[in-house]
Amino acid sequence: MSPYELAMQTVEELVTAGNTQAAIDRLTQLTGDPSLSREQMAEVLYRRGELRLGENGYDTMGAIEDFEEVLADFSDTEWSTAAASMLDSARGKATSLNALLAQPETTRTQKFNILMELGRHDDAIDLMIANDLTPDNQALLAMYQIGYLCEGDALTGRAYDVTEPDGTYHELRFCDFGK
Repeated sequence: MSPYELAMQTVEELVTAGNTQAAIDRLTQLTGDPSLSREQMAEVLYRRGELRLGENGYDTMGAIEDFEEVLADFSDTEWSTAAASMLDSARGKATSLNALLAQPETTRTQKFNILMELGRHDDAIDLMIANDLTPDNQALLAMYQIGYLCEGDALTGRAYDVTEPDGTYHELRFCDFGK
């Protein structure tokens, strides 16, 4: 198995294990690999966009950037057609989310979730802290995997209980409470 195939297999295993954010990080690492062919780089960007747009990706705007890059820089690859279709979906989702965000009747919790989905994590966290919101387990787990929440006795601030898909329990706090 080539290093590229091994890396892509690792990405799939991470997704299967419920760690979408680590899979996205692994794909991001691959974008810096100068040994990748154009076809492989297009696949990496496409797959990262797909994961960012997916249920646990929490980065619709990042997905749009990935699909746009495939179309702009790798239009001669087989991934270009798939990226065009996904770009339309991602843009539609972003438009819908932004419309909901602008509605006055959208609750703070809904706004938090929308901001997370869009990939505007800092804005979501600011809203969360300012309004003492408690996101659902899935959002908290994503915040942990992205690196906003950490485990540790030395951390201060409010604790959030998180359970991973495999049943592992964590008591988490913001890694940088100054956030």
